[in-house]
Amino acid sequence: MTPRKKLEGLVAATVTPMTPDGRINLSVIRQYVDYLTSAAMLCCVETVNGTTGEGLSLSIQERKQLAEEWMCQGKDKLDHVIIHVGALSLLESQELARHAAAIGASGIAVIAPSFFKPTNKDELLGFLQKVASEAPTVPFYYYHIPAMTGVKIRVEELLDGIREQIPTFQGVKFSDTDLLDLAQCINKNEREQFVFLYGVDEQLLSALAIGANGAVGRLQKMYFLFFGSTYNYLGRKTNLMLQAFAKPDLALARKYQFLMGEFLSFVIKLGFGVAQTKAVMTSVSGIPMGPPRLPLVSASEEFIAKAKAKLESIVWPDGD
Repeated sequence: MTPRKKLEGLVAATVTPMTPDGRINLSVIRQYVDYLTSAAMLCCVETVNGTTGEGLSLSIQERKQLAEEWMCQGKDKLDHVIIHVGALSLLESQELARHAAAIGASGIAVIAPSFFKPTNKDELLGFLQKVASEAPTVPFYYYHIPAMTGVKIRVEELLDGIREQIPTFQGVKFSDTDLLDLAQCINKNEREQFVFLYGVDEQLLSALAIGANGAVGRLQKMYFLFFGSTYNYLGRKTNLMLQAFAKPDLALARKYQFLMGEFLSFVIKLGFGVAQTKAVMTSVSGIPMGPPRLPLVSASEEFIAKAKAKLESIVWPDGD
């Protein structure tokens, strides 16, 4: 792993491959890495053991094994591997942070506790600081996903003075539809070298419009990235959309966004979650991602057939 390259571009939120009987399947991680770096045109993965990766449904030992395998197989192929170390237990989260540091992770991300929840900025910062301090040389990211955690503390508020308490803080994995909060984060933190990993795939172009492009240009020191589960299988298309936006060819960029949105809207109506993401990824990549872990249940054969047909029916601007 090349250390400390600038984190930029598309970043895949990885799924956790499992065997038919529900055990983690480490044997396909190498194939997974090769697929992401070639067919999907990605150079980074983030939140190994995150939401898409069913991290909170895995044991601590399983999470360590997965992190180690991603680090091993990503060596010299991936610029960054960011590992999610959040847990309901502070002690477990600290243990995972120490482990991530020991294996050389590019960064760690932490989700807010979602059972006993922090109710204000100070409570949330207290938890995050205690985890970050266990990996004092590793870049630290807050993973903001209020739809899953129920913790709706605005990121704009959280960022105020955050580096005084967490010196390793680098940015936010922002997985929320509140573009006003995101815009205020960008506007109020021009002087900070914060990274914003934006994670609502269907709103990517909207995020670009409020300042993502300027994050590298106008703001100079602020970096804006895009992470998501769909980049596992639509990474190439999304990269083409980003290239179109940068030209700028907004009409072409909109075509890509609308077509990706058309697919996502279709599968969301069928019922779309982690299980369905694994099924689509298996279909597109040919890599057996297996079932999810209970209480999630496998995607139906009907869903798989309809999603595959829909994806194959889309006529992309590049001719694929």
